[in-house]
Amino acid sequence: MVKHIVLFKLKNELSAETRTEVMNSFKQGIENLVGRIEEIRSIEVGFNCNADEAWHICLNATFDTMDALRTYATHPLHLAVAGALKPHVEARSCVDYEV
Repeated sequence: MVKHIVLFKLKNELSAETRTEVMNSFKQGIENLVGRIEEIRSIEVGFNCNADEAWHICLNATFDTMDALRTYATHPLHLAVAGALKPHVEARSCVDYEV
């Protein structure tokens, strides 16, 4: 199994209202991929509730293999959701590890 953890920091210039809309839209979009991209074993999106930390969004997903993760990463449905978030992202960090 491969865990795929991604952190996103949104741009500072986003209003609180826009930030909330962007985050909720991303969460809904990513979590709606379950059952539509067969390689996903589990996936969830959480929002940082600690205002003292820099990162806003955490994506936590599980795949059977790195090849399955690569298939997900290049799938058109995933690319559409990720593409909608991208203009609002200041920074992204990712770790993939085997469990």
